[in-house]
This record gives sequence, structure tokens and C-alpha cells, in this order.
Amino acid sequence: MLDKLNVVFQRFNEVNDLIIQPDVISDSKRYVKLNREYKNLKPLVDAREKYLELSSRIEEAKTVLREEKDADFRDMAKMELDDLDPAFLELEEEIKILLIPKDPEDDKNALVEIRQGAGGDEGAIFAGDLFRMYQRYCEGKGWKIEVISMNEGTAGGFKEVSFEVTGESVYGILKYESGVHRVQRVPATESQGRVHTSAASVVVLPEAEDVDVDLDMKDVKKDTYRAQGAGGQHVNKTESAVRLTHLPTGIVVECQDGRSQHKNYEQALKVLRSRMFDMEFKKKQAEQAAKRKTMVSTGDRSAKIRTYNYPQGRVTDHRIGLTTYNLNDVVGGEIQRFIDELHMAENAEKMKEGTDII
Repeated sequence: MLDKLNVVFQRFNEVNDLIIQPDVISDSKRYVKLNREYKNLKPLVDAREKYLELSSRIEEAKTVLREEKDADFRDMAKMELDDLDPAFLELEEEIKILLIPKDPEDDKNALVEIRQGAGGDEGAIFAGDLFRMYQRYCEGKGWKIEVISMNEGTAGGFKEVSFEVTGESVYGILKYESGVHRVQRVPATESQGRVHTSAASVVVLPEAEDVDVDLDMKDVKKDTYRAQGAGGQHVNKTESAVRLTHLPTGIVVECQDGRSQHKNYEQALKVLRSRMFDMEFKKKQAEQAAKRKTMVSTGDRSAKIRTYNYPQGRVTDHRIGLTTYNLNDVVGGEIQRFIDELHMAENAEKMKEGTDII
């Protein structure tokens, strides 16, 4: 383990030297990439320092027990070992997790798409509930949300809403939300008081950078049209809405929320890049999923991942069998426990399957 930590320490020092070089500072993409690597390596460097300190103290205590004749000194050394040994074992487990390679996409911003599923109007209302849940969660994390496009439901909520989330390690956290979310409750339109089951799908994509996708604009067909919201609201007299079609793959992206055609074009292009990148990304995830028993970070978007049961005040994540009875808090944005448990489950799977560590 120390050999691996020493390799990390050596790389950390190299990166530390590189980020102050003028040619690196002038290259913004390389500078950002190295800063990101520096930040990812820092916890391991700190753990290495603690590892060396505990190892030294344990060796000193063992030396005292071997060589010291004084009973009081020996008792003190034994007491210290009783404290240090469990702490050292705990630190080793922490380091094993830290040494699991992070997915390079985890540090990226994310594009989130929520779509109405089964349940008609209630499905659209639930999609709106999920959107507000993520809004509040992101606000609590200090992340910024920018709506890219939305199609409002006739009875409220959204038939579809897409938004970008920018902040620290956004995709690595929100990726666990990809999949089908199911709600069980009495719809406002239900006169008999019967519980209905509705659904909405969530797709979380890592934001693609220019270097991630080889996009030939000759393969992209651009159409413009007049933006229009539900009920005739938000109607533009100019053709500000943009539709991009990637001819080789058939991917279609529409954006109409911005007030200018230029803004909508930029946003649509960003989504198109991310969807193209995601096609390749899903292939890699499918290969990983084939090796694992759980569908944690692989984002099988047709899989039912979570149920929100209003009569019982219950939320259940089906991937890890976690059930809580604080539904109001969860839909109010308190989803961190689910994300933490899913992250732990993913790490456990990686360690079990023998994922190569740094």
C-alpha cells in the first residue's frame, strides 16, 4: 500500500510543479485539468502522511515493548498500541477506497433531462416535483441550475424539462439519479380517492467538452421555428427556437427556452455534444454493468430505481434496498443519504470485483 501511496505522492509533486509553469497557466484547458488532478490527489497525499505517522508511532511502541524493562513504560506502550492498531486498520480501509480510480467524467458538470412517464397528467406533475426536488438539492450544494428547455404539462408540471447543473463534481454525484422514478399517491384529479402509480424518467449526462466529441458540423441539420409554451404562452414572433439533427446518429435536440436564436443554438449544441458523448459513454457503462451484480452508477435508464409512496410516507431505492420514511424531506431536496449509500455500494462492488487501484 505504501508503494502505491508513494507513486501518488510523486505524481502530486509533479502536478504541483506543473501548475505554476507559465506555459501551463496560459493553456486554460491543461491548467484546469491539472488543477482537477491536484485536487483529486490531495486526499491521498494527506492519507499518506497520516499513514506514515501512525506506522512510525506503532513501530516505536513495539520497540518499547521489545527493549524496555520498566513496567510503567511497557504498560504505556501497550495502551498506545491498543489505540493505534484499530486506527491504523481503519485508515487502511479508507485508503483502499481512496485508491479506487475515479471515473474521469465524475468531475464534470451535468445535463439533466426529466420526462413524464406513465400516468398521464399525474406523470407530468410528478416530473415537476422531481425538478423542484433537484432544484432544492442543488441550491443546498451551492450549484447553479440553468434551464435549457421545458415543455409544460396541461395540468401542471412538465412533459419534459432539461437543465444544466454547474458546480463541483456534479456528474459524479447526480449520476445515481438516472433511471425511472415511480410515485404512488392519490392524484388531485382522482374523485374516488384511489392510489395511482405514475412515473417519470431522469437522465443525467456528463457535460461534453469540445475535446470529448468529434462533431462535424456538416453532419448537423439546423432548423428554426417559433417558440411556444403550454396554452399558447411564451410565443415568439421570431423564429428563436432551434432544432438540431445529427444526421449520422439521428439524435434530435430542440431548445426554445432562450429569448434569442443564438442562445438557443448554443444550448442545443451543448446538449447534442453531451448526447453524442453519452452514446459512447453508455457502451463503457454497459460493459461495467455486465461485471457487477448491482446497477448503481451504470445508469440503466429503463430500470425502476426509486419509489415515492405518499400514503406511507415512504421512499425506497430498489438498487440497494434502502427505505426511509421521510418522504416530505426527500421531495424537499434531502436526497444526500441515498447518494451516499449508492456511492458506498458502488465502491464495495469495485473492491469486490478487483478493480485495479492506482
